[in-house]
Amino acid sequence: MALPGIFWAVAFALAGICQAAAAGETVRPNVLVILTDDQGSVDAGCYGAKDLVTPGVDALAASGVRFTQFYAAAPVCSPSRAGLLTGRYPWIAGLPNNAPSPPSEADDQLETLTGEGLPAKELTLADMFRAAGYATAHIGKWHLGSGAGHKPLDHGFDYSFGFMGGCIDNYTHFFYWGGADRHDLWENNRRVRLPGHYFPDLMVDKAEAFIAGHRDRPFFMYFAMNMPHYPYQGDDKWINYYDAHQVAYPRNIYAAFVSTLDERVQRLLAFLDETGLRTNTIIVYQSDNGHSVEERAHFGGGSSGPYRGAKFSLFEGGIRLPAIISWPGHLPAGQVRGQVAHGCDWLPTLAELSGVALPRAALNGRSLVPVIRQESAPSPHEVLQWRVGSQWAVRRGDWKLLHDPLDPASAHSIDLVDRHWYLSNITADPGERTNQASLHPEIVEQLKLFEPAAGN
Repeated sequence: MALPGIFWAVAFALAGICQAAAAGETVRPNVLVILTDDQGSVDAGCYGAKDLVTPGVDALAASGVRFTQFYAAAPVCSPSRAGLLTGRYPWIAGLPNNAPSPPSEADDQLETLTGEGLPAKELTLADMFRAAGYATAHIGKWHLGSGAGHKPLDHGFDYSFGFMGGCIDNYTHFFYWGGADRHDLWENNRRVRLPGHYFPDLMVDKAEAFIAGHRDRPFFMYFAMNMPHYPYQGDDKWINYYDAHQVAYPRNIYAAFVSTLDERVQRLLAFLDETGLRTNTIIVYQSDNGHSVEERAHFGGGSSGPYRGAKFSLFEGGIRLPAIISWPGHLPAGQVRGQVAHGCDWLPTLAELSGVALPRAALNGRSLVPVIRQESAPSPHEVLQWRVGSQWAVRRGDWKLLHDPLDPASAHSIDLVDRHWYLSNITADPGERTNQASLHPEIVEQLKLFEPAAGN
């Protein structure tokens, strides 16, 4: 009688560890980066949400370090992902805005396609870890281009499963607003058709299979979830739960998708526990940008809590997001860090923790290892910058200057000085309710010197 697959996963994992120990080798940690999609600034129990059920994310925070001033690289999907994967500001990495739509139905293979996206010359987390001998996998949303040089397999990933565009229907796997010619589900550059299979479950299935099939070497996995991005298609049990608890629309359907997300995180972490890999796996968790208030998102559902703004905005609600790192037995557990940190920081942080060489590229990210290990360590950043469209922002110390800011979450006009400038003291006014540009013109002029420009 065949033994269960889980037994073999444990056996092989232990055997590999024993062999490495016998040979006197350092066992390098596995790395799992979980990126959620349009999850609001405070939308998890550990971030203060009282109406959401998120035991998986909360347990991850309890086992690691949770950041309270963590910024995404951009307030929108593609550039945020580019910053995380390259450790470089997205406009410097060559993807300042969202990548193009996915291929049409006539294209069944990605190898021959052209188009824009993350430039081939940009080195990613996957390139870095593969050079160090890791098996690498992308699972989930890509949205960094599907033409030549822009696909996951062009950027250091040994394996890829997921969709190339911005979002899909979770059951038909068609691009959500692209019509009948935009089926968007791919495995290693080949279109795959799995109608009726719920995409979040497919993601976990593929992740477990990859981990089980690569237990003879360390792995790096970029697990890019498409939740709680629209379309809101949460499990029926969670839709019924939030209806029963009288959570108002559209918060109820958004909340159901967040709890559905949380259960898939729990399932993946349980698999790592069952295979004996959890204590040798570094897990990073982050949202790519703030919650959406687009019509397709029912004009909201998510929350930025005390912060102003949402997705597309450089106010705090568009870029200040949940972020957690956990490595039981190696990093502090159940701790909170208030230092300023950034999505570009994960690449140098994970390189230092894993003992792998950094790519030869000018990085904007800085290692957070001192901050993670020591509560009193200073932020590695004196200045942070953002740019998307005509908007740009700079934060230096307590002060943040915004140029041509947007606030899609509010119907109120923005009281700008000289039609362009908005200045906030983030420590005194984290909600950015008062424009202090006219009160501190000298600070405005100082921060203007840090205007982000390509190549800086």
